[in-house]
Amino acid sequence: MRSLVGVLHLPPLPGSPRSSEPVAALARAVARDARALAAAGFDLAVVENFGDVPFFKGHVPPVTIAGITACALAVRDACPDLALGINVLRNDGLAAVAIAVAVAAECVRINVLSGARVTDQGLVEGQAAEVLRLRRELGRPDLQIWADVAVKHSAPLAARDLADETRDLVQRSLADAVLVTGSGTGEAVDPEHLRRVRAAAGGVPLYVASGATEAALPVLAGLSDGIIVGSALRADGRAGGPVDPERARRFAAAYRAAQARA
Repeated sequence: MRSLVGVLHLPPLPGSPRSSEPVAALARAVARDARALAAAGFDLAVVENFGDVPFFKGHVPPVTIAGITACALAVRDACPDLALGINVLRNDGLAAVAIAVAVAAECVRINVLSGARVTDQGLVEGQAAEVLRLRRELGRPDLQIWADVAVKHSAPLAARDLADETRDLVQRSLADAVLVTGSGTGEAVDPEHLRRVRAAAGGVPLYVASGATEAALPVLAGLSDGIIVGSALRADGRAGGPVDPERARRFAAAYRAAQARA
């Protein structure tokens, strides 16, 4: 299992409001970050268009798909042994699957796979039926679908039990892994949420997907099957900047130690 996952935050891609660099420069930067993760001992890197705010709530334009694909291929070339994941923000699962097939990625992350959430993009609805059928149509039944439950930067339309949401993700939307986040990017996960999701997930892998810090790893490693980390790998501890190789190395070492004790 890929238990230690680093997030590669792409700067603004062409077509997005804050774009300022060509794809070739962005690809070189993300390849450098990928090499830092690989050298630190990370199992998998997720490429996501973090810099493209404000995000489309659903389908992204072709230029965004092309940019993410180019950057993912740069990561693949730079680190052929580092497993890849794709996340197309805010919630374009179909684009993520298509890119993943093109670059031979191992998984995709989808923020809202089932149900509906109120977000800063408006009402975001899951497309599990379309995503799972596209995966089959493209001949990649092995491509894992990692899905968030009660994802960050969102609220439910109506109060719903976390365990019920988790069971729907796994049993009715066929998620291959369940991700738990805090309320926002870099915000800590509630340990009680982890316990409740784990009890409801029925053995499906559970990842902590926001707010992981070195100090929190002894607790998080015992409550989850893996960690997805982004902010803590940056020099200033904030999402979006380049990966700091020394921070990545320290985080990986701390996680492996905590994992061994869990």
